[in-house]
Amino acid sequence: MKIKRTKLKSPSKEYLEKAKDLPKKDAERLLARMRGRFARRLEDKQFSTIEALAFQLEYEDEQLKDWRKNVDKIRNRRKD
Repeated sequence: MKIKRTKLKSPSKEYLEKAKDLPKKDAERLLARMRGRFARRLEDKQFSTIEALAFQLEYEDEQLKDWRKNVDKIRNRRKD
């Protein structure tokens, strides 16, 4: 039985631009934080370093939005 892999969508233009504009030191830090599928696909040369950085930036932004939403819920519970 073969498992068909779905192709990962390409990163948005906004995040590609952010990744290109990153200073070298910040890009290295972002690469160091990269885990899981993004790191594996970068190692397998499925996409470029800039694309990997863009995916990681987008992922971290989504995680930050979720975190802020959860913190807001907690703060609202304390007020009630």
